[in-house]
Amino acid sequence: MRRTFIAAIAISLAALTAPSFAKTFKWASQGDILTLDPYSQNEGLNITANLLVYDPLVADDANFQPVPALATSWEQVSPTLWRFKIRPGVKFHDGTAFTAEDAAFSIKRAMAPSSQFKSYVAGVQDAKAIDPLTLEVILSGPNPVLLHQLTVLGMMSKAWSEKNNTVVPQDFNKNEESYSARHAMGTGPYMLKLREVDIKTVYVENPEWWGKPTKKGNVTEIIYTPIKQNATRTAALLSGEIDFVLDPPTQDMDRLRQQVKVVDGNENRTIYIGLDQKSAELKYSNIKGANPLKDVRVREALYRAIDIEAIKKAVMRGMSAPTGAMIAPQVHGWTKEMATRLPYDVNKAKALLKDAGYEKGFELTIDCPNNRYINDEAICQAVAAMWTKVGVKTSVTAMPRAQFFPKVAGLDTSAYLFGWGVPTFDAFYTLEALIHSKGEGANGSFNYGNYSNPKVDQLIDAIKNETDEKKRDDMIHEAFALFSKDFGSLPLHDQVIPWAMKKNVNALHRATNRPVIEWIVID
Repeated sequence: MRRTFIAAIAISLAALTAPSFAKTFKWASQGDILTLDPYSQNEGLNITANLLVYDPLVADDANFQPVPALATSWEQVSPTLWRFKIRPGVKFHDGTAFTAEDAAFSIKRAMAPSSQFKSYVAGVQDAKAIDPLTLEVILSGPNPVLLHQLTVLGMMSKAWSEKNNTVVPQDFNKNEESYSARHAMGTGPYMLKLREVDIKTVYVENPEWWGKPTKKGNVTEIIYTPIKQNATRTAALLSGEIDFVLDPPTQDMDRLRQQVKVVDGNENRTIYIGLDQKSAELKYSNIKGANPLKDVRVREALYRAIDIEAIKKAVMRGMSAPTGAMIAPQVHGWTKEMATRLPYDVNKAKALLKDAGYEKGFELTIDCPNNRYINDEAICQAVAAMWTKVGVKTSVTAMPRAQFFPKVAGLDTSAYLFGWGVPTFDAFYTLEALIHSKGEGANGSFNYGNYSNPKVDQLIDAIKNETDEKKRDDMIHEAFALFSKDFGSLPLHDQVIPWAMKKNVNALHRATNRPVIEWIVID
């Protein structure tokens, strides 16, 4: 089965042989790029945009295995020391040389308090330039997934950052502005030409890109346009105004399949509901002096009140994979057992609420983005109706993701819809960021519900440095089992995302839902 999958990818890549002529690639999705600072927002579209400009030390191949990029080779000198050889002759877009000093600076910048990329430097204690082409990364303990973490960390110019007063990442959650939020300068395949917030962003080919001799695609100009309205996005593709839609509306899929090219694929992103389990009083509710969500019986009741099959059928139109897990099947550590949902049971939900002392229910507000995930606001509306049915009168506050992310990051929420992809394809990424108690570095960095279980924390801390795969997997499964028993979050489904494009566009669908534009061929 795996051999067939790899062969299919090989055939797909073989088809992406770049013609000699240049092409403009016009694409769209429902929301705009949030910021051009590459470490300010750990979000899929942002990562896609920033990796156009900023190359990582290590890249993903078609099978998501680490391959050389700005580093040509690496060795693990000891369990806590990695040495990387920097690719010689690489230039930034301003013509200056990329060196190990820039790499060390970039890694340390990603470790800064305002960075949302701490998960990609988890376990890193320090980074040092030994000479212009040798970088050493010092770890606090063994890290079995370091190379996978580095594939998303684009390298910045230390001199450019110092010159433009952007040595630390923009603090997006505090509405901070910085030069790096609207300007970009890396070593990558494309250079930023124009940035018009909420209108369009334009990139042009970097003629001096180190990877150009082996570039698979023929795209020399990229125009990204955010188009919030579903019908407008579909119309723009069908009229030929744009070439590619990252998130085609589910209700338009039958028509799109008949008129354009559609490439289907599952994303390694799980959509879930987070719940505030720390506040003494529930926000935006009629409950005063108490927080029902701190009670595991209430959290289980909310879980059991969700008719996930109805959401799949009526809201997602079949384009979702219901799950009881916080990771998708593509992620190392996933098991069929953890993904099995508990039954939908309205009577059980009501009984649990009664046992918890909330027989008459209570009011609850769920926060939701309306331009980030597939049918995100509609999912929230459906869940709100289901919770209201069992007595928890739920209202929905939906907003653009530019406002949503700072709101939930500021813990100004009681319940919220969130999606979590796993770029490292390893469960630790989810365990550390979403499930570990809030702490230093990446620990609990996206745990906006403030879930906390000391036993789970202990397991996650051990998983971080465990190199024996069997022991590590056993601990992963135990940590997720405890989290599920606590109903720490309410997983809904894994996203199924087709890409829709004009028939002359050839693109390899990626489980990360991030198109690699330098691989795209336009006939």
